[in-house]
Amino acid sequence: MKNIVIISIASILLGVLAFTFPSVDSKTNSAEGIEFKKSQWKDILVLAKKEKKLIFLDIYATWCGPCKKLKSKTFTDKAVGNYYNANFINVTLDGEIGEGLELAKKYKINAYPTLLFINEEGTVVAETVGFYNAKEFLKLGKATISN
Repeated sequence: MKNIVIISIASILLGVLAFTFPSVDSKTNSAEGIEFKKSQWKDILVLAKKEKKLIFLDIYATWCGPCKKLKSKTFTDKAVGNYYNANFINVTLDGEIGEGLELAKKYKINAYPTLLFINEEGTVVAETVGFYNAKEFLKLGKATISN
């Protein structure tokens, strides 16, 4: 009888925990979208050189509506993720703190979101500002690669 009570309590607790905590596959942590690297900028430049890829840098602000929409709608799109993960080193930084602030100053960012495509030397090869839906964002990435 004691074992049945323990098993019942454990089952209830596991059910509550599963309901309380979101799945790793939730929309905000989707493995289908863009995978952003979490490294120091100098290491990103080294990686870009090693992999012979451009860097896609999203500089955002936490209060920015279009930035939030990019993160929730565009960056989580499966086709966008497939293309950008295969062709770019992807980085996203808050332009108002830490290394994001330093890069925002370096690249003279004056609006959010600013989307930069940067070579391994740290030179901007393409730049745009604002929200893009998934289809437009794919077109932007492909145009950048072909130039």
